[in-house]
Amino acid sequence: MSEEFGNDLVTITDEDGNVYALEHVDTLEIDEIFYMAFLPTDINEDDDEFGLVILKVIEEDGEEILTTIDDEVLLEDIYNQFLERL
Repeated sequence: MSEEFGNDLVTITDEDGNVYALEHVDTLEIDEIFYMAFLPTDINEDDDEFGLVILKVIEEDGEEILTTIDDEVLLEDIYNQFLERL
């Protein structure tokens, strides 16, 4: 995770090498695990894919990284919690 743009904007790179700029909007801690909600900086509200990007914070090799949430039920629950907060 890079803080190249400041505290609220981060750039991430996926496993295919695609780079994304995201704005951090909120963080939740559930069972000692942190989940972060982001909005793409290049959002198009008319796009069907428009919405929150929710990533899980994990530690790998002593470094915090962001990863996707594979459990659809968990992802939906976390999404709903973010919606209530926002």
